Amino acid sequence: MLEKKITIINSLGLHARAASQLVKVANIFESTIRLNRTDNSMFADAKSILNILTLAASKGTELLIIVEGNDEAAAMGSIIALFENGFGEL
Repeated sequence: MLEKKITIINSLGLHARAASQLVKVANIFESTIRLNRTDNSMFADAKSILNILTLAASKGTELLIIVEGNDEAAAMGSIIALFENGFGEL
């Protein structure tokens, strides 16, 4: 199991388009991918756009990404790259 904290840097946060990109990437991998808000107990399955949108994660929100499975390293790397690239909005 891999864990990493990341802060949302794009100005619109984890809105529908960004969430859609995240789901698309997450579903490439076999591993389970979970996003936890660090400021409360909300969490989401990264393979479900509805789950992600319920996080209401705006710019500056800190998330804990938890990845577990056979391809966890590759999955974590791809997910982190999306966040660090601001979902292509920077």
